[in-house]
Amino acid sequence: MSDLLAQIKADMKEAMRNKEKVRLAAIRMLLAAIKQIEVDQRIEVQDTDILVILDKMIKQRRDSISQFESADRQELADIEKQEIEALQNYMPQALTDAEISSLIDAALNETGAESMRDMGKVMAILKPQMQGRADMGAVSGKIKAKLG
Repeated sequence: MSDLLAQIKADMKEAMRNKEKVRLAAIRMLLAAIKQIEVDQRIEVQDTDILVILDKMIKQRRDSISQFESADRQELADIEKQEIEALQNYMPQALTDAEISSLIDAALNETGAESMRDMGKVMAILKPQMQGRADMGAVSGKIKAKLG
């Protein structure tokens, strides 16, 4: 079992003891998503797999928040925000803009990228380094700006 998965399971027990309903629900959803991957792919998930799942779940929650707020359902948006906070605890430290720029520059130099056709090569190098530590959509925009 990965260290991150062990931490998540320990936190679930703590949330149960402390009767933290929203945090417990978020952790249970995370564990269900992890179990689904394990069953579907017949693998034991690693920390990197868990980060991908976390990133996806946080992105889903952000989309839900915008939809709830546009429908004047603030109470539901607040629950989603609390779930994001619970899930963020398992994400690694976010990269600063300066760190992101330097990683992009290094990847551009390494691939010799000159045009938008080389975008895939650059993203292939950056994604493992930045997974869970930066918004890949924003990173993609910065790469396009430098290549375009």
